[in-house]
Amino acid sequence: MADNTPPIIRKADTAAIAEAAKLLRAGGLVAVPTETVYGLAARADSDAAVAAIYRAKGRPDFNPLIVHVSGVEQAQQLAEVDARARLLATRLWPGALTLVLPKRADAPLAAAATAGLPSVALRCPAHPVMRALLAECGLPLAAPSANRSGAVSPTSAAHVAASLGGKAATWAGLILDGGTCAQGIESTIVALREGGGWQLLRPGPATEAQISAILGVGPDVTTSDAGIEAPGQLASHYAPGKPMRLDATVAGEGEFHIGFGAVAGDLSLSPSGDLAEAAARLYAALHEAAAATLPRIAVAPVPDHGIGAAINDRLRRAAA
Repeated sequence: MADNTPPIIRKADTAAIAEAAKLLRAGGLVAVPTETVYGLAARADSDAAVAAIYRAKGRPDFNPLIVHVSGVEQAQQLAEVDARARLLATRLWPGALTLVLPKRADAPLAAAATAGLPSVALRCPAHPVMRALLAECGLPLAAPSANRSGAVSPTSAAHVAASLGGKAATWAGLILDGGTCAQGIESTIVALREGGGWQLLRPGPATEAQISAILGVGPDVTTSDAGIEAPGQLASHYAPGKPMRLDATVAGEGEFHIGFGAVAGDLSLSPSGDLAEAAARLYAALHEAAAATLPRIAVAPVPDHGIGAAINDRLRRAAA
C-alpha cells in the first residue's frame, strides 16, 4: 500500500489473520493486539521489514525491538536460553514478560531488531490473536508498540489508527482489531546476567517480587553500563504532548485531572483503587487527556507497589 493511505482496520477473525500472515511474510507491517498494548509487527529476519518499523514509528535506531516468539523452542533458535530463562518461561510464558538474553551467533535476525547489540529481547505473548498470527506466519515477529515513537502507547485499534494513520502517515497497512488490551501496560523486561544475576530493565505486569520468588534471588542493585538494552528505557517516553503534573490530589487551573481511588478527577484510572484496573486504563486515560481542550494534565497519586511501580514508571517518563 502507498504512503498516506489510511490503514485498514479488520476484525481479527481467521480470514484477517491469514491475510496479515501473508502480508508479514511478504515483508509488510501489521498492527496486532497483545495482552499488553498493540504492536506494529514485521518479520524479524528481514532488514527491510524491520527498517520499515523504525520509519513508521520515527523510532531512534539505537532503541532495540522486542521479538515475539511462539514459545521456548523458537526462542532457542534466536538466543542462549539457560536454566534460569527456561524457568521464567515455564512460569510466566505465554505472558507479559520479556527476557533479554545473549543472542545466538547464527540467529536469523535483522541487525536492526537488536540495534546491533549482542543480546535480544524475547517475549512469548498470551493474546490469542498474536498467538494465532505467530502460528500462521511461522516467523518470529519484531513488534514494538504501534504508535509514533515516544507517544502514548495504543490499547485499541482506534489508538493505532490515530497515531500512525492520517494524511501525514508514514505507514499504511492492516490493523487487526482484537478489542481493548486486557493488561494495558507494556511487558516487564528482565535481563539475565552472567554469574546468575539479573536486572529489571522495565517494570510491568510481572512484578519484581514474582521474578525474585521464581529465581530465588533479588535483582542486581548495580547499574549496568550496557546503555539502552531494551524498549522503555528512554527518560522521556509515553508522552501525551502536554505538560503533566504527578501526585496531584486536586487539579490546578487548566488541568485535566486523571484520578485514582478517592481522588475522582475528570476521569479515574480506578475509582476502587484497583491497580490492575488502573494499569489497563492508563493509556486510554492519557489519550483522552491529550484530546481534551485543557492545556495541561494532572494525575492523582498511585501507590508504588506491585504493578503500581510499572504505572508510576510510565507516568514519570510521560511527564519528563
